[in-house]
Amino acid sequence: MNEKIEFSNRLRQAMADAGYAASPSVLEQEFNLRWYGRSISNQAAWNWLNSKAVPTQDKIQVLAEWLKVEPEVLRFGEAVRHSVQEYRQRWDEGVGYLERETFDAFLQLPAPQRKLIREVILTFAQVHGGAPRGPAAGETRQK
Repeated sequence: MNEKIEFSNRLRQAMADAGYAASPSVLEQEFNLRWYGRSISNQAAWNWLNSKAVPTQDKIQVLAEWLKVEPEVLRFGEAVRHSVQEYRQRWDEGVGYLERETFDAFLQLPAPQRKLIREVILTFAQVHGGAPRGPAAGETRQK
């Protein structure tokens, strides 16, 4: 399935779960009650429900609040939430007091020293067979 079809299916399901009919007129009315920008048309609501378009992220936020679902779940599905939760759980379980204290000290350093310490840690990790994992792996951050 493609992104638009998957989003449309999730939107329809979220509306049904919240007790609303998955119709363009209901979507248009309920969305416009909560949206402070320019109102959406019935055609836009129809497009969202019928796999023709995916709303912008700010509109997804409004839809998610109305339908009481997480915005990332509405936009990308449950798999994304599970992936993030697994990564967060690994992080929480693997980081004790000493590591947190070290991270706090690291964050107090000026940017050039943080960059140097980061390079040292990544070099040690490569030598000892550990590669960075997770969302920031391989990214460099400029300060």
